[in-house]
Amino acid sequence: MTHLTLIRHGQTDWNLARRIQGSTDIPLNDTGREDARWAAEKLAGSTHHAVYTSPLLRARETAEIIAERLGLQITGIVPDLREREFGDGEGMLVPDYIQTYGDWHAEVPGAESLHEVGERAISALHAIAREARRRSSPRAESVLVVAHGGVIRAVIDHVSGGTLPRDGEVLKNGSVHRFVAAPGYLRLLEESPVL
Repeated sequence: MTHLTLIRHGQTDWNLARRIQGSTDIPLNDTGREDARWAAEKLAGSTHHAVYTSPLLRARETAEIIAERLGLQITGIVPDLREREFGDGEGMLVPDYIQTYGDWHAEVPGAESLHEVGERAISALHAIAREARRRSSPRAESVLVVAHGGVIRAVIDHVSGGTLPRDGEVLKNGSVHRFVAAPGYLRLLEESPVL
């Protein structure tokens, strides 16, 4: 068994403007660095053994801030934790995207579906959990994973059978979501906070 804590990266200027980032490599802004420090303080009260991150700058910078505060190193950069590819929707303002395509589940030219994002992210999380078990068995590790709102949403959607997150809920920058992983098993334990 492995405890996985998924953390959404801190705010970027595109988050602030409500612009769809997708794979566009946007750095954190000052508020985003505070989001990362806030997440690190929330995590500081318990023991963690490893930190993994998406390769995108906003996630890597968040992971670095958290790892430094907790006295850890970045264990791995995992390409399949990157944000959803939004294709033609990338760079659009959210209201324009919704007006053009209807909703987040719409087919957008060049975009990944939420299902595809969930499949690759869950596969990556199981690979991380396998690495953790190899490192520490029989002791269970607590692993931190810094990713993106679309990735975390897709994972939560999958493991909850489509019941979470609820419609209209936005995963806050710096939010923390705890899971437990075992071979062939991934379960949400706690999600907080959302807007």
